[in-house]
Amino acid sequence: MTQALTPLSLPPVPREFGFFVDGKVVPAGTRDLSERRSPAHDVPVTRIPKCTTADLDAAVAAARRAFEDRRWSGLGGAARGAVLLRAAALIRARAEEIAYFETLENGKPIAQARGEVMGCADMFDYASGLARSLHGDSFNNLGDGLFGLVTREPVGVVGLITPWNFPFLILCERVPYILASGCTLVVKPSEVTSATTLLLAEILTEAGLPDGCMNVVTGSGSSIGQALIEHMDVDMLSFTGSTAVGRRCVEAAGRSNFKKLGLELGGKNPQIVFADADLDDAADGVAFGIAFNAGQCCVSGSRLIVERSVAEAFAQRVQAKLARLRIGDPLDETTQVGAITTAAQHDIILGYIQSGQEDGARLICGGEVLDTGEGRFITPAVFTDVTRDMDLARDEVFGPVLVILPFDTLDEAIEIANDTVYGLAASVWSKNIDTALTVTRRVRAGRFWVNTTLAGGPELPLGGFRQSGWGREAGVYGVEEYTQIKSVHVEIGKRTHWGE
Repeated sequence: MTQALTPLSLPPVPREFGFFVDGKVVPAGTRDLSERRSPAHDVPVTRIPKCTTADLDAAVAAARRAFEDRRWSGLGGAARGAVLLRAAALIRARAEEIAYFETLENGKPIAQARGEVMGCADMFDYASGLARSLHGDSFNNLGDGLFGLVTREPVGVVGLITPWNFPFLILCERVPYILASGCTLVVKPSEVTSATTLLLAEILTEAGLPDGCMNVVTGSGSSIGQALIEHMDVDMLSFTGSTAVGRRCVEAAGRSNFKKLGLELGGKNPQIVFADADLDDAADGVAFGIAFNAGQCCVSGSRLIVERSVAEAFAQRVQAKLARLRIGDPLDETTQVGAITTAAQHDIILGYIQSGQEDGARLICGGEVLDTGEGRFITPAVFTDVTRDMDLARDEVFGPVLVILPFDTLDEAIEIANDTVYGLAASVWSKNIDTALTVTRRVRAGRFWVNTTLAGGPELPLGGFRQSGWGREAGVYGVEEYTQIKSVHVEIGKRTHWGE
């Protein structure tokens, strides 16, 4: 990736985008435009069309034509893989542009955005191999007269709804795997962070993806998103967002065509720290886990469950780490924590900080609006004297708010960790292998980290237990998620006639 040689500046005018259907950019025309203002600078940076349900119908129809005529699913895995490899190279070539618009619309630091974009290219590389290696099974043990096959077939047209917190990363944790399976898709990005999704559609077309295989419609979740969830000609829906909206996806699928669902939803993720851990490493991981992406992360480590004998001293280490964070302009190369992405989320975070204090929790640091003269910034907050029944300890705040819950025994730590409706992610910090493995086995979470947090790569699947979702994304499991299994029975020789 080519780094910017001069400090990045804001665009003089907002960039106008169309939407993307059947391999072409569709200009906004007479449609209303949604103007996105940078959450860090409060200046307009992009203008995106507000699509209509007729636009959505056209996008789904294009995806259906592309699927049914087998222009993509009928290709061999090598041919599909070659397109994904070319897309990876093009993502790397345009990484600076993608990262720039990711930062402008989302508010995350440019250095973080660059790292995410390069990780996304890796996902396309990895998925290209899965397009070639995806396979079924055979059964040669059914007797001399019968041979059995199990085949995997693409599920069909996939609707993909992505959130505003990791617009390009979450998109690329899904798109290459969906395409590797042979499916076609219609994407509805968040209305506040649509630019990089539209850039990916252009990149895939340039890489050789046939027209109609990836379509992007833009607009609000309440109109276009809901219509995509309910669409009768969409075979599967992948949604990433809150558990409340995920529940509406389940209800809508039942009311429409019983489409298959993949859901990655909320989390209230524990960071479990034992006294025998490397406490400096653990403090760094806990600070990173709550402050990364300004805490706007579904796998954010928002509950610190720490052994009581070291709880007070460990809290001081975490405070010291958070105090040194560089918060501010995300276009500054040295910034570590950027802006809160939406005004609504900014108010929600501040509301939890206030209500937590009213409920009796003690704020020991942070939780303040950082006055930079422009934009929305909140300093990471840490609460002690938290009880497990408080909203602060149970709800997904989706911001830089950490609660501390002490424990005395291993069993108590596991009990506290599992005391949630969620099960998305968890971390344990201990140098005792027995302790670490016991916690890993008994804490219910789809992603688990031992002596680290928020680590990973395209090889491992993503997803949650309980109200954190259904299904898995990424890895070989992420390709299989977008397939249907068919059993094939092959008669060998002449049939024994019925009744004779």
